[in-house]
Amino acid sequence: MTGSRTPFSPETAPCGRTSGGERLVDDDGYGLLIRDQYFDCGCRRIRHEYHDGSIHLSAVRHDGKRVREQDQPDHGS
Repeated sequence: MTGSRTPFSPETAPCGRTSGGERLVDDDGYGLLIRDQYFDCGCRRIRHEYHDGSIHLSAVRHDGKRVREQDQPDHGS
């Protein structure tokens, strides 16, 4: 898999704070795509696209609590 880490400008984290952080993108070239955001506040937003086309979305606040986000942005673009 090829991966890259890039910083991103502050945006609303799963906890509601505005925070920057680092974006991780991994792609195996065969359909598996991992896009994770690690916020400076400790929150994490996860988007995994699998070979069969299914997508798993989740978000975890800095205190470890999973949250459901209404309009989760496509943070890979």
